[in-house]
Amino acid sequence: MGWFSSIKPYKGQDYDKLKKEAKTKGHLFIDTEFPPDDRSLFYSQGKMANVVWKRPKQICDSPKFFVEGASAGDVKQGRLGNCWFVAASSCLAIHKDIWHKVIPDVSEQEWDESKPDDYQGIFHFRFWRYGEWIDVVIDDFLPTVNDDLIFIHSQSKNEFWSALLEKAYAKLFGCYEALDGGELVEALEDFTGGVGEVIDMVKENYSNDAELKAALFTRMQKEVDRKTLMAASIPAESSEEMEAKTDSGLVKGHAYGITAVKNVPLEGSGLFSFFNREKIHMIRLRNPWGEGEWKGAFSDGSKEWEKISQSDREKIGLTFEEDGEFWMTFDDYCKHFVQTAICRVVNTSMFSLSKTWYEGLSHGAWKKPDRAGGCINNLQTFTNNPQFMLDITDSEDEPLFHLMQKTTRATGTGETNNTIGFTIFKVEDNRRYRVHDITRQEKVVSSVFRNSRSIFLKTQLKKGRYVVIVCTFDPNIEENYLFRAYTSDSNNFKELTLDKPSRSLLCCCCIGAPKMVTQVKVLKAEGLARQDVSGADPYCVISCEGEKVRTRTVEDTTNPEWNDTALFFRRKPLKKPIKIQIWNHNILKDQYLGRHVFVSADECKDKIMAVDLVGKGRNMEKMPGKLYVQITQSKNFNSI
Repeated sequence: MGWFSSIKPYKGQDYDKLKKEAKTKGHLFIDTEFPPDDRSLFYSQGKMANVVWKRPKQICDSPKFFVEGASAGDVKQGRLGNCWFVAASSCLAIHKDIWHKVIPDVSEQEWDESKPDDYQGIFHFRFWRYGEWIDVVIDDFLPTVNDDLIFIHSQSKNEFWSALLEKAYAKLFGCYEALDGGELVEALEDFTGGVGEVIDMVKENYSNDAELKAALFTRMQKEVDRKTLMAASIPAESSEEMEAKTDSGLVKGHAYGITAVKNVPLEGSGLFSFFNREKIHMIRLRNPWGEGEWKGAFSDGSKEWEKISQSDREKIGLTFEEDGEFWMTFDDYCKHFVQTAICRVVNTSMFSLSKTWYEGLSHGAWKKPDRAGGCINNLQTFTNNPQFMLDITDSEDEPLFHLMQKTTRATGTGETNNTIGFTIFKVEDNRRYRVHDITRQEKVVSSVFRNSRSIFLKTQLKKGRYVVIVCTFDPNIEENYLFRAYTSDSNNFKELTLDKPSRSLLCCCCIGAPKMVTQVKVLKAEGLARQDVSGADPYCVISCEGEKVRTRTVEDTTNPEWNDTALFFRRKPLKKPIKIQIWNHNILKDQYLGRHVFVSADECKDKIMAVDLVGKGRNMEKMPGKLYVQITQSKNFNSI
């Protein structure tokens, strides 16, 4: 899904049309959908004293959309408890290619003093909402007290892009109050259409696990290079802790934008040459308040900076101003911060030089009575949930999964997010219908279950077919969702909606209805004939009633383990047997290693069997090796 392949005007308001209408009528635009009064401030009965809505021209003499471009320092938090949005806006300012898309037509929206008649008091911004890009139009009235902006503002009093961006975002959610309290990753996703992840560094013990810590540093370095948006926070555990400063100068219940992750060389002491200096892992963060910084090692002006050469300080852009931006060691970062939010801007363009992902995307809903089964704890109803199939076509891949519930932020109804998550199963290589019994499938991994707007999982999967079951934690919860999956190669992503072959399909084929469903699991083989110096590269072909399924190739062994399965809906189970052949993969021509034909129903009793191998055709001589298979069959199509 590319940037802005389809842009939907919010509330049907067309920016160009409204701007033209305002110019024709000779007055500045007033947004009746988000009026400059208390209705746009609150959804509750709250009221803020002495608030006056003013246009930028009424606040300063020479207003500008941008003053010398956008920077993280342009975004300072006001009286609203939306540091999560402020930190995300700071991240946005760092990535020019992203903010140019969120804030389109920058030169056109800028005040032009030489053409005062071109200004119509109208702006527009773009946000990603559940798979769609939304264009939000606003007027330029902003809430003030004593001529000062009361919410987000820039360090330059005549710069207004951040305040106007916040107003557009507030309009998208109903009012400014709806932005009071939230998750940082939400805003990052809405700025990018990316997939957001929250890492709990305390729960996963990053501070005390050197290996985990090193892997996270390397990962965050790569994410910076990929223009990933990142931020950190220390969640407050009570209302009393909100915005409380720790002894180290960090603030609880507050979000900090991550602006750099670097290896910084230390000054040599004779032990290290110029080309082989010791380096220290460091990270740079920004407080959205624009003031209040880290007080520990490598804080502004601390003696630790004497260990870094002047030239290296200049390279990393070190300043000691009270601007809210500061450096700290990565060790201290993992020790003092609790959560790291990472939002990847996933590239799906085939024409890009950077890594390209293949996307699977589906909008859906948990609905009673048959699509709201709850989590896997509810074993009897779990498979009633929506199910999605995808293939991993590489030998191994590291796909991304992202589940988002389509709830709105608080609107005075008291609604909260549902607890959601998903579980991934390795299934039969030819499965085309819904899973009914998860005990017969290999559970690979479950995501965390959390009452967040979205759940992210990055995991490693081997070649094969998988089914993802998305769910709420409790059964009988109804909610809309968006589910996305990203793989390195094409994945045949689709929702599984049918429980079994449809009646219409059977009638069209005129070949009779299936009488039995059979699951064949090829576990392993032992003692196969050696084909070269090191062994063989064996794979299996499972055949039944004209359908063939090939397992993975296991390299360089005569004792392969496959654990691959196939599923067959059989019309003539008594006349058409199941055949399993083993072949050795070769560049020029594959070599036959043996087969076994399962004729008798007695061989298919859901138990692991070790069977002999014979030659092909009429040649029934015994071949080296044993094949281990488990076959399950039933006349009930909803049993597997």
